[in-house]
Amino acid sequence: MMDTLHEWLSQILVWIESLGYWGIIIGLAIEVIPSEIVLAYAGYLVYKGDITFLGAVICGTIGAILQQWLLYAIGRYGGRPFLDKFGKFLHLKPKHVDIAEKWFAKYGPVIVFTGRFVPVMRQVVSIPAGMARMKLSQFTLLTVLASIPWSILFVWLGSSLGENWENIKGEAAKYVQPIILIAIALLVAYFLYQYLRKRGKSI
Repeated sequence: MMDTLHEWLSQILVWIESLGYWGIIIGLAIEVIPSEIVLAYAGYLVYKGDITFLGAVICGTIGAILQQWLLYAIGRYGGRPFLDKFGKFLHLKPKHVDIAEKWFAKYGPVIVFTGRFVPVMRQVVSIPAGMARMKLSQFTLLTVLASIPWSILFVWLGSSLGENWENIKGEAAKYVQPIILIAIALLVAYFLYQYLRKRGKSI
């Protein structure tokens, strides 16, 4: 089973490599495999000299935006009925969507930015944003601001690891965990700011 999965993954990566920059965009837009792997592999292609670092980051950001636009559209035009019926085909578990909805209701638009750095929430947070009919321009701006550093990190790690880019999970952990803590701290700070502002108005 593992050999089959590894062969399948290898075929997808070969396909991405054959398409170059377009492969990175499409690979991230449809995310058949985790974005971290696609970006790290893009870094490996940078290491080989097949593509440039800047080009990889730009394409990584574009691919991430396209994917989030798709999820936003699903939330806005399909809503919960669509997710209940077809969510399993998109690997979207109801419990994760429930959590994302609660987070969005509690923290508002800021979760679109901070949620990008939290596993699982990175994908599903766009759905409640669409369901809430958040302004597409605001949604896109927050998505871009979060996607750029994420793309830079994993492309850089992939290029630094070179031939050992497949070790990305272990190498990324020491960077991702602090980022998650920072994202959570930003949420707490935003929540505290909103609380103090409302309290100040009531006085």
